[in-house]
Amino acid sequence: MTALLNDRRTRRRSITYGVLLVTCLGLMVFSSSPPVQELQKGVAFAFRPVQTAVDSVARGVGSLVATIGEIDTLHRTNDQLTSENATLSAENARAKEVERENQILTGLLQVQSGLGFQSVGATVIGRETSEFRRVVTIDVGTDRGIVVGDVVVADGGALAGRVTAVAGGSATVLLINDTSSTVIGQLGSNQATGSVIGQLGGVLVMENVDSTERVQVNDQVVTAGIDLGNGVRSPFPKGLLIGTVVDDQRDANAVVQTAFIQPAVNLDKLEYVLVITNYKGGLPPVDQQAVPCPSGGATLPAGEQPCVTASPSPAPGH
Repeated sequence: MTALLNDRRTRRRSITYGVLLVTCLGLMVFSSSPPVQELQKGVAFAFRPVQTAVDSVARGVGSLVATIGEIDTLHRTNDQLTSENATLSAENARAKEVERENQILTGLLQVQSGLGFQSVGATVIGRETSEFRRVVTIDVGTDRGIVVGDVVVADGGALAGRVTAVAGGSATVLLINDTSSTVIGQLGSNQATGSVIGQLGGVLVMENVDSTERVQVNDQVVTAGIDLGNGVRSPFPKGLLIGTVVDDQRDANAVVQTAFIQPAVNLDKLEYVLVITNYKGGLPPVDQQAVPCPSGGATLPAGEQPCVTASPSPAPGH
């Protein structure tokens, strides 16, 4: 029974194979005939728009997929470039700041070498710019030999102020644009003097200038360095730049006139300064102060004026 079934299956496969073979041969012969070829061309022509549309859609889908991939790549590239640009901008800003600070410090070194006094460099670490005060704090104090009264200069050797309080590692500086500051200034063109008083509005006021002197706009004003009398030295050494004349106020009937001075530096934006440590204003040291009229072979300290012997008091009744 099993052998019979196997024979039937074998015959069916043989018959099927034979039919397929004959069909293929027939189709090959049939397809090579002119009518069939024409029919094939007609069918191909009829379906060509559909094929074109399908191809176009396929190409569009492929292009869309490629575009999406490119957009994603561009987004990643743009994010990377943005990050790199931010880093470069920050580095460039730091480089510019370092260059600016180097220029300021180089200028201060040049001032220090030509100042004619011993000085200590300092950084401004605190600032009081209230409605009434112009005071800064610097990062040097008694640890660097700073004492009350030391003169402070800024870029270009311009006068900034004086030390009014000192601690171990810091000091307080009263700026010349504080309303309590007064400096005896001198005009560069004619050496006329006046009191330069601090103002919070930006300019300084130079009062009590002799009205017979001509005050010129753009004339420089420097510290006069004159003694205050009775052996008291000027708080500021001679020749430090204060600023430039920007205006003059004159009254024809007054014996004095007023000039307005633009400070040589922006006192509200000081960053680095020099503190002069070997100029001592005010009363000179004890060994340099005036002494009573010497008797015998005693001598006066160098630079002091000869003393004058007081006239005897008149006797009573004369």
